[in-house]
Amino acid sequence: MKKFGIILLVAAVVLSMGSCGNNTKPVPFDNGDSLDQSIDSTLYGICGEATSMNVLQLITDTGDTLMLDISDAKDRDMVFGGLQAGDRMAIIPSYTRDIAKMVINQTALLGNWVMPNPIDGSDEVGISIKEGGVAESIEQGSIIYRTWRLVKGHLEITLVRDGANDVEELNIYDITKLTADSLVYRDAEEVFEYSRQKPKETYGDDVKLEDVDYDDFKM
Repeated sequence: MKKFGIILLVAAVVLSMGSCGNNTKPVPFDNGDSLDQSIDSTLYGICGEATSMNVLQLITDTGDTLMLDISDAKDRDMVFGGLQAGDRMAIIPSYTRDIAKMVINQTALLGNWVMPNPIDGSDEVGISIKEGGVAESIEQGSIIYRTWRLVKGHLEITLVRDGANDVEELNIYDITKLTADSLVYRDAEEVFEYSRQKPKETYGDDVKLEDVDYDDFKM
Protein backbone atom coordinates (compact mmCIF):
# COMPACT_ATOMS: atom_id res chain seq x y z
CA MET A 1 0.00 0.00 0.00
CA LYS A 2 2.86 2.36 0.85
CA LYS A 3 4.54 1.61 -2.48
CA PHE A 4 1.36 2.55 -4.38
CA GLY A 5 1.12 5.83 -2.45
CA ILE A 6 4.71 6.75 -3.33
CA ILE A 7 4.01 6.13 -7.03
CA LEU A 8 0.98 8.43 -6.90
CA LEU A 9 3.04 11.15 -5.21
CA VAL A 10 5.80 10.97 -7.85
CA ALA A 11 3.21 11.16 -10.63
CA ALA A 12 1.65 14.24 -9.07
CA VAL A 13 5.03 15.97 -8.86
CA VAL A 14 5.78 15.19 -12.53
CA LEU A 15 2.38 16.53 -13.64
CA SER A 16 2.90 19.66 -11.57
CA MET A 17 6.30 20.31 -13.18
CA GLY A 18 4.84 19.80 -16.64
CA SER A 19 2.08 22.29 -15.88
CA CYS A 20 4.59 24.93 -14.75
CA GLY A 21 6.58 24.44 -17.95
CA ASN A 22 3.50 25.06 -20.08
CA ASN A 23 2.87 28.36 -18.27
CA THR A 24 6.38 29.70 -18.91
CA LYS A 25 6.08 33.02 -20.73
CA PRO A 26 8.55 34.07 -23.46
CA VAL A 27 10.94 36.93 -22.87
CA PRO A 28 9.03 40.20 -23.56
CA PHE A 29 11.58 41.34 -26.12
CA ASP A 30 15.03 40.59 -27.41
CA ASN A 31 16.53 42.08 -30.52
CA GLY A 32 19.27 39.49 -30.75
CA ASP A 33 21.93 41.12 -28.58
CA SER A 34 21.39 38.61 -25.80
CA LEU A 35 19.03 35.91 -24.64
CA ASP A 36 20.02 36.63 -21.05
CA GLN A 37 17.77 39.34 -19.60
CA SER A 38 20.38 40.04 -16.91
CA ILE A 39 22.30 41.73 -19.73
CA ASP A 40 20.86 44.86 -21.30
CA SER A 41 19.51 44.53 -24.82
CA THR A 42 19.72 47.32 -27.38
CA LEU A 43 16.99 48.97 -29.44
CA TYR A 44 17.89 50.42 -32.83
CA GLY A 45 15.79 52.82 -34.84
CA ILE A 46 15.09 56.36 -35.99
CA CYS A 47 14.47 59.41 -33.81
CA GLY A 48 10.88 60.50 -34.46
CA GLU A 49 9.50 64.00 -34.90
CA ALA A 50 7.45 63.70 -31.69
CA THR A 51 10.68 63.70 -29.65
CA SER A 52 10.73 66.37 -26.94
CA MET A 53 13.12 67.54 -24.23
CA ASN A 54 12.60 64.53 -21.97
CA VAL A 55 10.83 62.02 -24.22
CA LEU A 56 12.37 60.21 -27.18
CA GLN A 57 10.11 58.85 -29.88
CA LEU A 58 11.85 55.85 -31.41
CA ILE A 59 10.64 54.14 -34.58
CA THR A 60 12.41 50.81 -34.17
CA ASP A 61 13.87 48.64 -36.91
CA THR A 62 11.11 46.12 -36.17
CA GLY A 63 8.38 48.70 -36.91
CA ASP A 64 7.34 49.61 -33.37
CA THR A 65 6.90 53.20 -32.22
CA LEU A 66 8.05 53.73 -28.64
CA MET A 67 7.95 56.76 -26.37
CA LEU A 68 10.90 56.55 -23.97
CA ASP A 69 11.48 58.76 -20.95
CA ILE A 70 15.10 60.00 -21.15
CA SER A 71 15.10 62.33 -18.14
CA ASP A 72 17.05 59.89 -15.95
CA ALA A 73 19.59 59.22 -18.72
CA LYS A 74 20.10 62.99 -19.11
CA ASP A 75 20.62 63.40 -15.36
CA ARG A 76 23.32 60.70 -15.47
CA ASP A 77 24.99 62.16 -18.59
CA MET A 78 24.11 59.06 -20.59
CA VAL A 79 22.69 60.82 -23.65
CA PHE A 80 25.40 60.97 -26.32
CA GLY A 81 25.17 62.93 -29.56
CA GLY A 82 21.93 64.79 -28.91
CA LEU A 83 18.48 64.23 -30.40
CA GLN A 84 17.58 65.11 -33.97
CA ALA A 85 14.55 63.84 -35.85
CA GLY A 86 15.64 61.46 -38.59
CA ASP A 87 18.89 60.47 -36.91
CA ARG A 88 19.61 56.82 -36.27
CA MET A 89 19.71 55.89 -32.57
CA ALA A 90 20.91 53.05 -30.34
CA ILE A 91 19.03 52.83 -27.04
CA ILE A 92 19.56 50.77 -23.90
CA PRO A 93 15.99 50.54 -22.54
CA SER A 94 14.45 49.50 -19.28
CA TYR A 95 12.86 46.04 -19.07
CA THR A 96 9.47 47.59 -19.80
CA ARG A 97 10.82 49.61 -22.75
CA ASP A 98 9.38 52.92 -21.52
CA ILE A 99 12.59 54.37 -20.02
CA ALA A 100 15.91 54.89 -21.80
CA LYS A 101 18.93 54.10 -19.64
CA MET A 102 21.40 55.12 -22.36
CA VAL A 103 20.97 56.99 -25.65
CA ILE A 104 23.58 57.05 -28.42
CA ASN A 105 23.02 59.07 -31.57
CA GLN A 106 24.54 56.76 -34.16
CA THR A 107 24.32 59.38 -36.91
CA ALA A 108 26.33 61.84 -34.82
CA LEU A 109 29.00 59.16 -34.41
CA LEU A 110 29.65 59.04 -38.15
CA GLY A 111 32.50 61.08 -39.59
CA ASN A 112 36.24 61.61 -39.49
CA TRP A 113 37.70 61.92 -35.98
CA VAL A 114 41.28 63.03 -35.43
CA MET A 115 43.79 63.91 -32.72
CA PRO A 116 47.38 65.21 -32.79
CA ASN A 117 49.86 62.42 -33.50
CA PRO A 118 50.79 61.15 -30.00
CA ILE A 119 54.36 60.44 -31.17
CA ASP A 120 55.40 63.94 -32.23
CA GLY A 121 52.21 65.98 -32.73
CA SER A 122 53.35 66.94 -36.22
CA ASP A 123 50.16 65.84 -37.96
CA GLU A 124 46.69 64.46 -37.26
CA VAL A 125 45.79 60.79 -36.99
CA GLY A 126 42.45 59.16 -36.28
CA ILE A 127 39.56 57.02 -37.36
CA SER A 128 36.85 57.39 -39.97
CA ILE A 129 33.51 55.93 -38.83
CA LYS A 130 31.30 55.26 -41.83
CA GLU A 131 27.82 53.96 -42.53
CA GLY A 132 27.38 50.22 -42.78
CA GLY A 133 29.81 49.45 -39.96
CA VAL A 134 32.90 50.38 -41.98
CA ALA A 135 35.90 51.93 -40.20
CA GLU A 136 39.08 53.28 -41.79
CA SER A 137 42.33 54.69 -40.49
CA ILE A 138 43.32 58.31 -41.00
CA GLU A 139 47.07 58.78 -41.55
CA GLN A 140 47.94 55.63 -39.59
CA GLY A 141 50.06 53.03 -41.34
CA SER A 142 50.62 50.84 -38.29
CA ILE A 143 46.90 50.47 -37.46
CA ILE A 144 44.25 49.53 -39.99
CA TYR A 145 40.70 49.99 -38.72
CA ARG A 146 38.13 47.71 -40.33
CA THR A 147 34.72 47.64 -38.66
CA TRP A 148 32.71 49.22 -35.87
CA ARG A 149 29.36 48.63 -34.19
CA LEU A 150 27.37 49.56 -31.09
CA VAL A 151 26.50 46.64 -28.83
CA LYS A 152 24.88 46.94 -25.39
CA GLY A 153 26.02 50.57 -25.15
CA HIS A 154 29.63 49.80 -26.02
CA LEU A 155 31.59 50.80 -29.10
CA GLU A 156 33.27 47.77 -30.67
CA ILE A 157 36.08 48.38 -33.16
CA THR A 158 38.06 45.75 -35.06
CA LEU A 159 41.51 46.53 -36.38
CA VAL A 160 44.66 44.94 -37.72
CA ARG A 161 48.11 46.02 -36.53
CA ASP A 162 51.09 46.21 -38.84
CA GLY A 163 53.09 42.98 -38.65
CA ALA A 164 50.26 40.96 -37.03
CA ASN A 165 49.77 38.75 -40.12
CA ASP A 166 46.30 40.16 -40.79
CA VAL A 167 44.99 38.92 -37.42
CA GLU A 168 41.96 40.99 -36.40
CA GLU A 169 41.88 42.54 -32.95
CA LEU A 170 38.58 43.41 -31.25
CA ASN A 171 38.56 46.43 -28.95
CA ILE A 172 35.57 47.36 -26.77
CA TYR A 173 35.17 50.94 -25.50
CA ASP A 174 32.84 53.02 -23.38
CA ILE A 175 31.75 56.29 -24.98
CA THR A 176 32.14 59.11 -22.45
CA LYS A 177 31.49 62.11 -24.71
CA LEU A 178 29.86 62.67 -28.09
CA THR A 179 29.00 66.11 -29.42
CA ALA A 180 29.00 67.72 -32.85
CA ASP A 181 32.76 68.34 -32.57
CA SER A 182 34.08 65.91 -29.94
CA LEU A 183 34.28 62.16 -29.44
CA VAL A 184 35.84 60.55 -26.38
CA TYR A 185 35.90 56.85 -25.65
CA ARG A 186 37.94 54.72 -23.29
CA ASP A 187 38.79 51.23 -22.16
CA ALA A 188 40.49 50.05 -18.98
CA GLU A 189 43.89 51.33 -20.13
CA GLU A 190 43.51 54.27 -22.51
CA VAL A 191 41.38 57.32 -23.23
CA PHE A 192 40.97 58.46 -26.84
CA GLU A 193 40.00 62.10 -27.32
CA TYR A 194 39.09 63.10 -30.86
CA SER A 195 37.88 66.22 -32.62
CA ARG A 196 35.83 66.15 -35.79
CA GLN A 197 38.16 66.70 -38.74
CA LYS A 198 37.65 70.04 -40.39
CA PRO A 199 37.56 70.17 -44.19
CA LYS A 200 40.72 71.47 -45.75
CA GLU A 201 40.51 75.04 -47.00
CA THR A 202 40.42 75.43 -50.75
CA TYR A 203 40.94 78.56 -52.74
CA GLY A 204 38.31 79.34 -55.35
CA ASP A 205 38.52 81.21 -58.60
CA ASP A 206 37.72 84.47 -56.86
CA VAL A 207 41.13 84.58 -55.20
CA LYS A 208 43.17 87.38 -56.72
CA LEU A 209 46.93 87.47 -56.67
CA GLU A 210 48.73 90.72 -56.05
CA ASP A 211 50.02 92.38 -59.22
CA VAL A 212 53.75 92.09 -59.74
CA ASP A 213 55.67 95.24 -58.89
CA TYR A 214 58.86 95.12 -60.95
CA ASP A 215 60.46 97.66 -58.65
CA ASP A 216 60.72 94.83 -56.09
CA PHE A 217 63.23 93.09 -58.32
CA LYS A 218 65.54 96.05 -58.87
CA MET A 219 68.99 95.68 -57.39
